[in-house]
Amino acid sequence: MSSVLWTADEIAAATGGQVLGEFEATGVSIDSRSIEPGDLFVALTGARDGHEFVVQTADKGAAGALISKPVAVPAVLVEDTFRGLERLGVAARERAPQVRRGAVTGSVGKTSVTRAVEAGLRRAGKAHASVKSYNNHIGVPLTLARMPRDTQRAVFEVGMNHADEIVPLSNFIRPHAVAITTVGPVHLENFADGEEGVARAKAEIFAGLEPNGVAVLNADNPWFALLKAEAEKAGAQVWSFGTGEGVTAQLTVFAAGVHGAQITAIVRGETIHFPILQTGVHWGLNSLCVLLMLEALDVDRDTALAALAEFEPIEGRGAERTVHVPGGTFTLVDESYNANPVSMQAALATLGARKVAGRRIVVLTDMLELGPQAARFHGDLATPIAAADIDLVFCAGPLMKSLWEALPPTRRGGYAENAAELAPQVASAMRAGDVVMVKGSNGSKAGVVASALGALDLQGQG
Repeated sequence: MSSVLWTADEIAAATGGQVLGEFEATGVSIDSRSIEPGDLFVALTGARDGHEFVVQTADKGAAGALISKPVAVPAVLVEDTFRGLERLGVAARERAPQVRRGAVTGSVGKTSVTRAVEAGLRRAGKAHASVKSYNNHIGVPLTLARMPRDTQRAVFEVGMNHADEIVPLSNFIRPHAVAITTVGPVHLENFADGEEGVARAKAEIFAGLEPNGVAVLNADNPWFALLKAEAEKAGAQVWSFGTGEGVTAQLTVFAAGVHGAQITAIVRGETIHFPILQTGVHWGLNSLCVLLMLEALDVDRDTALAALAEFEPIEGRGAERTVHVPGGTFTLVDESYNANPVSMQAALATLGARKVAGRRIVVLTDMLELGPQAARFHGDLATPIAAADIDLVFCAGPLMKSLWEALPPTRRGGYAENAAELAPQVASAMRAGDVVMVKGSNGSKAGVVASALGALDLQGQG
């Protein structure tokens, strides 16, 4: 049986609430659809009022609820359930002072790096981490509130799309180590000062850093000097990773193969060689970011390298599958979860470096939240596409029209107004030996195309 995470009395003490029926919870949830037996259901008010679902969650086995208006189930009554969740998160942190806490942010790669750090932490002992991309004003306190009291190490993903979002999240976590994977032109429409504004917003991660904490920073990024200055202003030790000299961890070789890559790096003056299961060129630097974060969270090098050697690409973030079609198979590279100019260029370069039996094909949907320069960012992709020797390009969305118009006719595979209309065009074009990469912002539904291509496999084996 799962151990008790919270008793009703502990929840009341943490939140200043009133116990309306004793209970013991083994988990915390804000979503009535995914409630597990034993969960505490936090009835948040948003587009829908969570109080409407309290009785339903009790029927599904929820142990109790955190509520702000009386409902006939075991519960703790508070004035504001969102503030109650925040206080529960702080209480979880304070009752487990032994936990070494890390936080990861960045314009690109924060979810994958967080997951890879988590893999290392779990190899090293009792670990806790964000699930999915729970990285905002609700996800961070929720992740804290779910942290068992015997946790040894934890890592949290921290996201933002406006200034002043990260400061409170960092103060909740009080991390001992933080990483900024990179800074790029993402969420630009919300920053009057452009990319510098994004960099300063990412630097808010230093706000809650514990005394003498570690900041792991990308020295290859144009905003490194700004971030380093902000980290030092916050009293952090700066550990850097990059391809140049003078860094804590220097990438010297990234050699991609069919099912992964071999990396050579100089870490604190020592040359090391290690394998990873990722093929994306950006994983050269990502892996060094992961190694430094794990070191900062007291995980030994051998454990960290073993975790990296087994860490597989995440669905929608570079995961690959072989799809059977008449005459053989093609390879689907699913990058459909997110996209911005930085990650798009890295993904194209990765595909360009790959040996292929057939054609290199990309399916691209709109990159969102890029502000007034959005059309230019899309059109500019024609240059890295040419450099990667891409054979065919399929585009969907009004912004990708700019790229479509910038492509030579020989590279044009097909265009549609949206991903759903494009999917059949792409599916009918696939041939044995092809490697096709699907990439776009989550909001522009690139996943629809990835799913349609994956479904061809069933027909191919029928």
